[in-house]
Amino acid sequence: MAPMESPTVNGKEGFTYLSVLFMITVMGLAAGAAGKYWSVEAQRDKEDELIFRGREIRAAIGRYYFESPGANSYPRSLEDLVKDPRYPVAKRYLRRVYPDPMTGEASWEIIKAPDGGIMGLRSASEAEPIKKKGFPFELKGFEDRHSYGEWLFVFVPQEVIKKN
Repeated sequence: MAPMESPTVNGKEGFTYLSVLFMITVMGLAAGAAGKYWSVEAQRDKEDELIFRGREIRAAIGRYYFESPGANSYPRSLEDLVKDPRYPVAKRYLRRVYPDPMTGEASWEIIKAPDGGIMGLRSASEAEPIKKKGFPFELKGFEDRHSYGEWLFVFVPQEVIKKN
């Protein structure tokens, strides 16, 4: 019986192995950086959607308030903005009640008016916003806030502002 011979190693196998390990490491780092970039971009998109939906709902509250039969009043629920119960024929200020884009659920925190209606809302998310500056004029109060829950979308009629 002949003794078993060990395979010869001339150094090429070791170099190839190290090259493959290096490439896998570089690809992993690149994938991690790309994942972080896309995560930030996804959060920015959600912020933009939160601003859009909040402004739409605030504008709908304003239309509901000013188009009240009789005395001006705020809606009692967000569903009243989809179908105003004060009219016999369906009157809509929103197509549907949008979910909070930061939580993905219809978990808005309601801001009550003095008459008990809804004068605004805010996100239920306490996550820190990426956007801190560069808001439109009517949203300047959002600058330097520490959570999305501090972004208040509130309708205040102009005649109330003039009286104070």
